[in-house]
Amino acid sequence: MTALMDVTVEQVATLDELVDLAQSLERSISGMMAARDGVLALAARWASDAASDADEADISYRAVAAELATALRVSDRTVQRRMAGAELLVERFPSVWAAQGAGEIAAGHARVIVDAGVRIEDPVAREEYAARVLEFARDESPNRVRPIAERIAQQYQPRSIEERHDGARQERGAWVRDHPDAMAEMHLFGPAALVHGAYDRITAMAKAHAAGPTAAASDADAERHDGDTGPQAGDAAPQGNDAANGQDPRTLAQRRFDIALDLLLTGVPAGHDTEQGLLAAIRPSVSVTIPFLTMMGLESLRIGTESVTAQPAELDGHGPIDPQTARLLAGAASGWDRVLTHPVTGTLLAVDRYRPSEYQRRHLRARDQRCRFPTCGMPARDSDLDHTHDAALGGATEVDNLGALCRRHHVLKHHAPWHVEQLGDGLVEWTSPAGRIYIDRPPPQNTVVFTEEATSTEQGQASAAPF
Repeated sequence: MTALMDVTVEQVATLDELVDLAQSLERSISGMMAARDGVLALAARWASDAASDADEADISYRAVAAELATALRVSDRTVQRRMAGAELLVERFPSVWAAQGAGEIAAGHARVIVDAGVRIEDPVAREEYAARVLEFARDESPNRVRPIAERIAQQYQPRSIEERHDGARQERGAWVRDHPDAMAEMHLFGPAALVHGAYDRITAMAKAHAAGPTAAASDADAERHDGDTGPQAGDAAPQGNDAANGQDPRTLAQRRFDIALDLLLTGVPAGHDTEQGLLAAIRPSVSVTIPFLTMMGLESLRIGTESVTAQPAELDGHGPIDPQTARLLAGAASGWDRVLTHPVTGTLLAVDRYRPSEYQRRHLRARDQRCRFPTCGMPARDSDLDHTHDAALGGATEVDNLGALCRRHHVLKHHAPWHVEQLGDGLVEWTSPAGRIYIDRPPPQNTVVFTEEATSTEQGQASAAPF
């Protein structure tokens, strides 16, 4: 069944008008939220100016928050948090605040930019950081901006990522928060590579358990194929008497929880494993990009008259990690991909591997990094590999006709009048049911590029410009 294929021209025009209206309202909302932040920042400044010392400033701040909270009928703690956030945005990131006020970005974009750059102390460096991230934020969703913002912020940090990670590790911990109806939630805070590795392992176990014992060994980590466009396993509980039919009625999230508690309470997934112990044999998997200088343990490298600075390693889809952890992961890996990039533009050129594997899958994972539908941030490794021009209709199985699509947007492509074309160099053009054009660009590679910089003494001198 294909949706929206029989709509009239008038209905499409109505949809286009609704999209215009939604965009206009979103810009107005962003502007109003920025205006509110301005008022809250002024209130915070007033509270500080009205106090004579630090102790009095805290009481003054609370008093002003209580005044506003009473008038707005919200908690004074909520208002105090908003005041602190607004003051941070307005005082330290004025260009970001201005962009939100103009409706160029939303509040979510502003939060992402501020969170990633909050530790940049130098005002000039902070403003340069904000300007660079805003270039992306105006065209991308907040979840896509986050890894870019964190990557750029690393270049302006006064302390190395190793120093900051060593300090942050001291804050690792676990805690529990109670909820009504005899429920509670457990939180784990620690190194990202370990946390995402653990999450990947329980996800693989949950999927393998749902697939059945025969599939657990062979299909737990298998690639999804673009011919299967049904709902993703675990997205919702199956309908009907599935328990009676031998099917697991739990959602993927529920199976994750049950298996995680099995592991924590017994050390093994005792309540879910097969007789052969196939679930316990599943190992976690994370994807890390490590620039060659970081892999070599170098902070910089001189090429001719220019010096290239090493860039932090990244946990793909999540953000930078410390080099020591990255090198340990690389050393323990059974194989790894080498991503070749253009030295000037940073564009992905090729991917090869020291152990034989499927070239195209590796190339596309490295190029796309996440789902290629605009605004989607689902990692490519968890997405389908789709033929843009259907293979059944003669589409070639080649890099320029393949792209990562998460299951949700894979289904949308096949069963709704969204049209997609590849324009070359990784650019993907989507046409919506209302006839709107959206261009999705592959995220920039975590690499070093070179630019030509003219100087008064030497024209065309090459300089390293890490992204």
